[in-house]
Amino acid sequence: MSGTAPTNVLIVGVGGQGVIMVSKVLAELCISQGLNVKQSEVHGMAKRGGAVFSHVRYGDTIHSPTIPKGEVDILVAMEWAEALRWLGHLRPGGILIADTQRIVPPFACLNRERGADRRYTLETPPEILELVATGHAFDAGGMARDLGNERASNTIILGALSTTLDFPADAWLEIIRKAVPPKTVEVNERAFAAGRAWVETTDTEVEPYSVKAEIPAAPKVARLHPDLIIRDAWCKSCDICVKMCPERCLALDEREIVVLTNPDACTGCRLCEWLCPDFAISVALRETERVAAE
Repeated sequence: MSGTAPTNVLIVGVGGQGVIMVSKVLAELCISQGLNVKQSEVHGMAKRGGAVFSHVRYGDTIHSPTIPKGEVDILVAMEWAEALRWLGHLRPGGILIADTQRIVPPFACLNRERGADRRYTLETPPEILELVATGHAFDAGGMARDLGNERASNTIILGALSTTLDFPADAWLEIIRKAVPPKTVEVNERAFAAGRAWVETTDTEVEPYSVKAEIPAAPKVARLHPDLIIRDAWCKSCDICVKMCPERCLALDEREIVVLTNPDACTGCRLCEWLCPDFAISVALRETERVAAE
């Protein structure tokens, strides 16, 4: 990305994923390098689940903070459906960096039966990335969980993004250390390195895209039992999950921490997991009986 023309980076996702953190790190980095930078963002819903996007433009002279459609140099998508929704804003020859994580909105649930199908885009990473000049799609959330902190997925995305821009890795890390909580500096440093390493070790000369993990298909097992994993230390007592649970099987206990009050009523719809702004709840589907696939 050289020359006098501005560099245009569009970061998209849903609330709670760290879209604003990613854009602010990039903006602060540009300022530290003596560049003119403008940032514009739309938060969508204040809580997890609403659409969020941020424009970052930098260069010698920047007049407008927003990127015209079709002029995005790098599209950074932190959720797979958002990658597809914003793909038309990417310029010919632009770069796509996408997390294959799926956050299925509540209205995409056909019914609330356990194992029910959900309406969600069916396009796979290879199908979409064949449409762009350069693209990387990978399971940043899964990589972050392997590192021990799923909140670090946005830093993994930053690591991948750093390989496409002409800034020193040390400069990125200096900004990231200031942007994350002090106790998480070490894991975020490892997350940044993991994102860089994954892109740099991909043989892009062989294929025009790189794919670490396909979007998982809907379960083929008919009988699955949901197990809720609640991290007490992360729960901020916001009550979102309790109010939004379709089956009304969550409540706050005497400590104001969420608890599952009726396990038999839980369908594993994952709505509590998707809406929690602090990643305090996750849902694991445990197979109890295997039947023939449909």
